[in-house]
Amino acid sequence: MSVLLVLEGIDGAGTTTQAARLVATLRAEGRAAHPTREPSDGPIGRLLREILAGRHQPVDATTMSLLFAADRADHVQREVVPALARGAVVVSDRWYHSSLAYQGAGEDRAWIRTLNARARRPDLTLLLDIPAELGAARRAAAGRPDELYDRLEMQRRVAAGYREVVAELAPAERIAVLDGSRDLDAVAADILAHVRAVLP
Repeated sequence: MSVLLVLEGIDGAGTTTQAARLVATLRAEGRAAHPTREPSDGPIGRLLREILAGRHQPVDATTMSLLFAADRADHVQREVVPALARGAVVVSDRWYHSSLAYQGAGEDRAWIRTLNARARRPDLTLLLDIPAELGAARRAAAGRPDELYDRLEMQRRVAAGYREVVAELAPAERIAVLDGSRDLDAVAADILAHVRAVLP
């Protein structure tokens, strides 16, 4: 049985750190675990990372939504489906929930859901919920330069967007909201408990 696990949250929530820890734990238990991320490492994903880092002229919201959806479609076909076909547990740092939270609001969110209608639904999504101020402090402590969506007010809107997205999708998807402000070990243990409930 193939399983797709997704970690979501605002910048600085710890999704990258916790995804890596989860993969290491699964591998230590003898499971085939495949780490991945969005934007992906494919050609569209690399372009998106350059845009986010400010290496290109500003791109409007419609174009960004289309690029993220195109990257996701390519990512699924190029990497995720083959890994699942091998029987791996795929652990993705972000999925379509990010597009809905970052680019979506009102009618735009409905359109983004349509763009991503063919994306595989995760078996479990874990939202690491933290205050935007904590995310900013963590990014600063790590010496990470600000990217396109990292302004504090934007991150506050995204955090609220994630809560709205969870409320909208929870009836049809398995989503757990975790307190990501706790220490790394506590969050990792909480993640693992939820993951074990969906693993074969």
